[in-house]
Amino acid sequence: MARSKSKGRSRRKGSAGRRWLFRLLALMVLVGLVFASWFWWDMREWRPDEARYPEQGAVIASGATGTRFETIRALGGEFVYLELAPVGGAPDPGFAARLAAAKAAGLKVGVVFPFDPCLTADPQSARFTRMVPRSTDQLPPAIALDRVADDCDPAVSDAAVESELLTLVNQIEMHAGKPVILKLGSEFQDRHGTARSMARELWLMRDRARPDYAGRPWLLWSANSQLVTEASEEPIEWVVVQR
Repeated sequence: MARSKSKGRSRRKGSAGRRWLFRLLALMVLVGLVFASWFWWDMREWRPDEARYPEQGAVIASGATGTRFETIRALGGEFVYLELAPVGGAPDPGFAARLAAAKAAGLKVGVVFPFDPCLTADPQSARFTRMVPRSTDQLPPAIALDRVADDCDPAVSDAAVESELLTLVNQIEMHAGKPVILKLGSEFQDRHGTARSMARELWLMRDRARPDYAGRPWLLWSANSQLVTEASEEPIEWVVVQR
């Protein structure tokens, strides 16, 4: 009989312990959800300190409409980079109008071209030279490197990707008359080690936390990929310069 009571007490203790564990796990999940909600809300309007990064600006997506460039200027932005539509994507007839509007608002303007690792350099540079006029007062062009060749059909080797990228860099620099900036994603860097192999200024991306995945200093930092402002109905990418 005593042994039976002992077993009963053990089962009750085990049940109570499991209830406390369940409550602890539930509390941890709740805290995580509250933190995630706070982080999401805070990031809507967060920008790096202007005292530390006095030069700030924005990226305007390809196909964006209704961007109020004067508002970007009023928010403290000094420059914008306009994204070009990639080769194979829909043409972007509004690009020239955005370029003119950004300049009229008193912003310095540059262009971001998305590199497609599945394509050779020639059709990509042709898109850039056709859409982007030569201008000495434009910022250095940027090449966005955020796709790797895993989904290419037919398959493309890493060596071929690196060769075509180098060709594209040379072609765009010849047209622009100035060195490009590499808008380098962490996955592309991990695959190709581009920060080590190409001596160009870097533009890195990481929300809120200073990026360090390139292994060397960067010039531009996309610090908030989803900044909510009155400048656009859609969130914009906010960028700062490190001098």
